[in-house]
Amino acid sequence: MTTTTGRCHCGAVHWTFEGEIPDGTTCNCTICRRYGVIWAYGHVGGEIAVTAAEGALASYSWGGKTISFNFCKRCGNVVSWQGIDPEPDGRTRIAVNLRLAEPEAVAHVPLQRFNGLHDWTDLPRDGRTVGDIWF
Repeated sequence: MTTTTGRCHCGAVHWTFEGEIPDGTTCNCTICRRYGVIWAYGHVGGEIAVTAAEGALASYSWGGKTISFNFCKRCGNVVSWQGIDPEPDGRTRIAVNLRLAEPEAVAHVPLQRFNGLHDWTDLPRDGRTVGDIWF
């Protein structure tokens, strides 16, 4: 089984994704475009685990408060977003920021563009991978 890891700049917060990452999502909503993140989705205690030094994580939620954006208090890196409430099956949705992984570990991951600004739909894939947009 493949394990991919990421960490914030100062190393106080780490994430682990167990299994193949099916895609990395870029979203054009008002917050994701400002954060500049690439999301990999899963579930808490399933594919994804986030660990942090005590007091290192802070969160931000707005509007309907259905998800929280989580970042490192020390260095400011956006680490993840997480559902506030569990899904009907009892699992909690989470996404981690692929930009916190080493580039070579995620360069092959296909990109999925998501129109979170207008209609909450996936846009057609154009064949690009995370490596194609890494700066």
